[in-house]
Amino acid sequence: MANHKQAEKRTRQRAKRQLRNRLSLGAMRTALKKARAALDAKSGEATSLVKQAVQHIDRAVTKGVLHRRNASRLIARLTRRGNTTTAA
Repeated sequence: MANHKQAEKRTRQRAKRQLRNRLSLGAMRTALKKARAALDAKSGEATSLVKQAVQHIDRAVTKGVLHRRNASRLIARLTRRGNTTTAA
């Protein structure tokens, strides 16, 4: 339990940030899951879902939720998977 006003404020701020980060990460993970499922099913809307997933990843980076190198790796793997699926 916080003993000082500043510690109480930090606790409130941490809770707000945690919720914001969790929402951003959840949306990103959902978009990734949908894109991967569409690529596996060779769906016609796969390219648009991949594009949305990349936008969610970029948004997570700008909000500071995800590291830029981690995001770059995710985007590279997703696009490579998309390119091999459309080429085959």
